[in-house]
Amino acid sequence: MAKILIAEDDSSMRQFLAMALKRAGHDVESCEDGLSALTALEKDNDFDLLLADIVMPGMDGIELSQKATDACNSLKVMFITGFAAVALGQRNPEHKETHVLSKPFHLKELVDQVEDLLAA
Repeated sequence: MAKILIAEDDSSMRQFLAMALKRAGHDVESCEDGLSALTALEKDNDFDLLLADIVMPGMDGIELSQKATDACNSLKVMFITGFAAVALGQRNPEHKETHVLSKPFHLKELVDQVEDLLAA
């Protein structure tokens, strides 16, 4: 079981992600944007994985991931987005291997990719 932080501005998607990961046995906290996710990380840096949408108001997922991994080097990051090319572009130069789950995706695909990333 891993402790996962979700940052997703779409409430139905956020609920879907949290439900799927809880059913897979993970401890999940979800936030509606990057700023609230960063606050959650500052209060508790015991998360194993940050699952972040890239396009969010306030602080986007890439900026959030950079700040989060600066604070906790062992934190793994996976992006969920309909704009996969953004995550792989020049805004994310420090991540040698970017993990992206492109929308739309199936529940099994989400859980499988999260499990693979956590096992790596």
